[in-house]
Amino acid sequence: MNNSAQRMCPDCDSDVTRRRFLQQVGAGAFALGAVPFLAGGRDALAAPTATSAAETAVKRLYESLNEKQSSVVCLPFNHALRKKINANWRITEARISSEFLSNEQLAIVDDVLKGITSEEGYDKLQRQMKADAGGLPGYSFAIFGLPGTDQFEFELTGRHLTLRADGNSVPGAAFGGPIVYGHGVGKPSQNLFFNQTQQVNKVFQALDPAQAKQALVEFSPTEDAVALQGQKGKFPGLAVSDMSSDQQELVEQTLKSLLGVYRPEDVDEALAVLKQGGGLKTLHMAYYQDSDLEDDKVWDVWRIEGPSFVWHFRGDPHVHAYINIGLKEQQV
Repeated sequence: MNNSAQRMCPDCDSDVTRRRFLQQVGAGAFALGAVPFLAGGRDALAAPTATSAAETAVKRLYESLNEKQSSVVCLPFNHALRKKINANWRITEARISSEFLSNEQLAIVDDVLKGITSEEGYDKLQRQMKADAGGLPGYSFAIFGLPGTDQFEFELTGRHLTLRADGNSVPGAAFGGPIVYGHGVGKPSQNLFFNQTQQVNKVFQALDPAQAKQALVEFSPTEDAVALQGQKGKFPGLAVSDMSSDQQELVEQTLKSLLGVYRPEDVDEALAVLKQGGGLKTLHMAYYQDSDLEDDKVWDVWRIEGPSFVWHFRGDPHVHAYINIGLKEQQV
C-alpha cells in the first residue's frame, strides 16, 4: 500500500516556497483555432490580444492604481519575477483584498479572472482558491510592462495557482508562460481535478499490454522539471505516434478536456504551438508507478510531454500541476 497520501507537501508548508524553476518560453507560432488538430487548423490568428476581455480589464486595473499601489505591483516587463513559477509563492506583497484594493478594483480583478478562464474553469478555480487560501485575499498579483502596448502581463500567484494574461506579449507561449494549478486535498476522488486524472487514465485503459508496459514509468521526476526540451528532447512513456488512430483521437479529446479550464483564445494558441512543435504525434504519455495513492491502478501522477508541450500532474500527496507550452527553439 502506498501511504504517500499521508506525507506533508514541502512546497506547501511555508508561505514562500523553497523550490522554484526558471523558465521562459518562446515566440512565433500561428494559431490553429478550436478544431481537431489531427486534421490541421484554420489560418486566422487566435492568440489573445491587448483588446481581449482579460487584457482590457488589466488595462483598467492599471489605470485605476494610485502611486502607492503602483509602487508595489507595477514592474518592468523583463523583470525576473515574471519568469519564476512555483506551486506556492507570492509574486508581490500585494494581497487581492480590501486592505490593498478598492471594491471597484477587486471587481476588475474578478473580470480578469473571468476573462482568462472558461465558465467551468472560473467556478472551479474560485472553489480551489477558497479551499486552499480562503479565496482571493490569499493571492497576490503583479503587472509587468504597460497594459495596452505590445509588452505587458498580469500575473496572479499563490497557493496552488499561477495565472497570466499577456495579450500575446510572448507570442507562441501559451498562457503567456508556464502556469500552475492544484488542490490541497490528498484523497484523489475528492480533489477538484480528479476528472482530469480519470480522463487521462481512460487513455491508459485503452492501451494494449505492450503499450501499457511502455507507458508505465517506475519513478516520477521532480514536479518542477518542466522545462521545454525542444526537438532534440527525450521523453518518458509511450509515444502517441505508436498508438492506433482511435487511441490518438482519445488523446486529442483528453487534451481538449484538460485545456477546457481556460479561455478559448489560450486554448487555440496552445494547440497552435503544439502543431508548430510537430503536432499530436510528437507527444508521449507517462504514468508513474511510484505514486498510486490507493493501489487501484488509477495512476495519480502522469505526464504528457513533447518538444513544445509539458503537462505534469502530481496527485500525490495532493494536486500540483504544471503546464508549459511553447517553442524552445525560439526562446530569447
